Amino acid sequence: GVSAGQYLTGFLNDLFAHLHWNLVLPINATSAICAVVVTVYFWWENIKGIPESSGKALRIMYVTTVMVVVMIVWCLITVLVRGAHLPPFPTPSHLTFAPEALGWLRFSRLPYTVGLIGILIGLGHSVLAMSGEETLAQVYREVEHPKLPNLEKTGLVIFTYSLIFTAGVSFFAVMIIPDATRHQYFGNLISGLAMSFVGPYSLRLVFQGFVVLVGVLMLAGAVNTAIVGSNGVLNRVSEDGILPHWFRQPHHRYGTSYRMLNLVVGLQLDRKSTRLNSS
Repeated sequence: GVSAGQYLTGFLNDLFAHLHWNLVLPINATSAICAVVVTVYFWWENIKGIPESSGKALRIMYVTTVMVVVMIVWCLITVLVRGAHLPPFPTPSHLTFAPEALGWLRFSRLPYTVGLIGILIGLGHSVLAMSGEETLAQVYREVEHPKLPNLEKTGLVIFTYSLIFTAGVSFFAVMIIPDATRHQYFGNLISGLAMSFVGPYSLRLVFQGFVVLVGVLMLAGAVNTAIVGSNGVLNRVSEDGILPHWFRQPHHRYGTSYRMLNLVVGLQLDRKSTRLNSS
């Protein structure tokens, strides 16, 4: 949810600059507010009871695939026109870490002297970015028979997207976005990539808007997936008697497990308010 807000805020700031408006939205605070709005919206939709549907998710994937193809083609054209430099090899002299990235190793020189440790730290931070396989547990009921071959195909699709889209964007960002400005786009890397392509500024701004739309749809949908998944897990925990059955009391009008949803969304909003206060 916060990532969706960062994409939207970055695009709005670029749009304001293009229109010569003297207005700059604070990235962290605006992103946290967007996340709260998205979370409250999906909380209310789940309280009313929304049917699980793969149709909407499939349409989002169609739009996403179009965006990915256009982005990769434009990246290749940019590289051919401007040239590019590959990311440096992960030797100790090339590794830099923010203090919060090192954790308990921040007082040690090992990450700066042993390249393998630095690589492992980077891989550890990228695990969530490369995730997606756990989604199979949630879509299992909607997968057509035969289940196993179709699940294997789904896993291949997830792997392909992670390799081409997630990893590819990171490599292209290093190759295309100038080193001096790349840090400005750490929160919305694809938007920064779109604004660094060759071509008219207005065309790049339109494509950035398309990227933001796709990113917000996907990331906002992930908020709903988190609510639905957490609600399902906690309901099973309550069925086993670990949580009191009080949590499974149905809503008097909609018949949904609203107390469980209130618990899940309340914890999410607490985390987002902490982010907002820190901003």
